[in-house]
Amino acid sequence: MTQNSKLKTKDLIRCHWPGNDELYIKYHDEEWGKEVHDDKILFEFLILESAQAGLSWITILRRRENYRKAFADFDVNKVAAFTDADVERLMQDEGIIRNRLKVLAAINNAKLFIQVQKEFGSFDKYLYGFMPDGKPINNTTGSTPASTPISDAISKDMKKRGFKFFGTTICYAHMQATGMVNDHIPTCSFK
Repeated sequence: MTQNSKLKTKDLIRCHWPGNDELYIKYHDEEWGKEVHDDKILFEFLILESAQAGLSWITILRRRENYRKAFADFDVNKVAAFTDADVERLMQDEGIIRNRLKVLAAINNAKLFIQVQKEFGSFDKYLYGFMPDGKPINNTTGSTPASTPISDAISKDMKKRGFKFFGTTICYAHMQATGMVNDHIPTCSFK
């Protein structure tokens, strides 16, 4: 690393929440708040965010690769076809959060995700149907809410459709993770 690149890295400003954790920093710098329209990635974050309910995000982020292996590389069709035997396999997998309700919710949500894709053409189109002018929101206030009227509306509609572990706070975290909303602080170098 040259002196110039050290200086550039040192001069970067980032949101405070990643702290000094390298995994959190990488996630913040490369993914968080970046716009995603790929249904596979949207499904991945649906599984991960639902698993996070009641836990810290870093707990799930540290297990992300284990989730990828346990949930068929986040292939929605494969997860939707999981059987009782798969549920039991997952309940024995120490690499994921072994909460039966969350495991069952992931399979249930996969089936519903496919229904939404059929109804709207993609899960992405469904989600962006709630967004003003179908565009992501760039939050320039510097404050990060736990939920918004949009996350309230999405989670309410998803609950009505039968989705589990996707309340308004989890929904808002999903929106942040997939760039539907960009909550980087105004001075962040990684907006």
